[in-house]
Amino acid sequence: MSISKAHLDRVTDGLLQIEIELRQLQMWEASPPPESAFQSTEPFCLDTMNFTQWLQFVFLTKMKVLVEGGHALPSVSGIAPMAEEYFRGQEQSGRGLVQALEQMDRLLSDS
Repeated sequence: MSISKAHLDRVTDGLLQIEIELRQLQMWEASPPPESAFQSTEPFCLDTMNFTQWLQFVFLTKMKVLVEGGHALPSVSGIAPMAEEYFRGQEQSGRGLVQALEQMDRLLSDS
């Protein structure tokens, strides 16, 4: 099933919004974690990265490659609950980021 340009544009906008939220939270990192961190076999690289690192260096990077290459996008996404769990008990609520991820989850599930 091909994805409409309008849907792809919404996904692209959603990826940008996630980046903006990470930057506003001052959680955007200039350098990626060591290469060994990417070798994790755990979901979300939980044993080698924190959630926002995974979001920036794994999720956003892979999604940008898929979008730019015209490849099929994931049809299921449940990232927002992970973000809620990550921010539970932290000083920052991360609400804007969680909302951006909820939107991305909806976009990917609707594709």
